[in-house]
Order: sequence, then C-alpha cells, then structure tokens
Amino acid sequence: MQINQCLHGAILVTDLNRAEHFYGEVLKLSKTERSRNFPGSWYQVGEYQLHLIVAASLANHPQNEKWGRNPHIAFSVSDLDAAKERLLNYNCPIQPSASGRRALFTQDPDGNIIELSVDS
Repeated sequence: MQINQCLHGAILVTDLNRAEHFYGEVLKLSKTERSRNFPGSWYQVGEYQLHLIVAASLANHPQNEKWGRNPHIAFSVSDLDAAKERLLNYNCPIQPSASGRRALFTQDPDGNIIELSVDS
C-alpha cells in the first residue's frame, strides 16, 4: 500500500456558529458543500478538506505548556507575522513553537489546536 495524499481531517466542535466564525472569518478558509445528514461544516484548503463535526462535549488537552505536543492541525502561511497579528486582533490565544522554528500555535473556540508555520 502507498499513501499518496491526505484527503481530509476531522475535528470536533461544540458550537458550529462559533467554529464557523473562527475557521471562515478568522482563518479565512473557504467553506465547501457537504452532503451529510449530521451537523457540521466542510472547508477546502487546497486539495485538503477540514471537516468540523458537532459534538456534545470535548476532552481537555493534556499538554498545556507545549500545545504542539497535542493533537493539532498544521497550516502553511506565507506571512507568519501577519497571521499572528490577525489572530491577536481577534483575541485568539497564541503560543510560539517551543522548538524555536518559525511557527505558532493557536486554539479555536473549542480548544482544538492549530499550528501555523512558514515553509522553509
């Protein structure tokens, strides 16, 4: 077996409107059509899809000091400083990468961790 590409990732959210604001407005991801009969939203990121699935509750992240050691989604950005400024303008929490590389971590309203980094 050979894996050719990642098609999608799914994360759980508790409030779809709040999550759609974060992923659609703050991160500026493009919402795409979905044909499922359960609450959620799909976002297109290049050839990759991010699926938001509504859940009644979520487990807490075990690693609070280094968010990158928790399950997370990573997105490449062209300008990390602009991304950081945008997140701060929306009062999103920020944590720099503990490794010292050009990356930062934030959390969506449900505490799902998002990594933003510049490809080098």
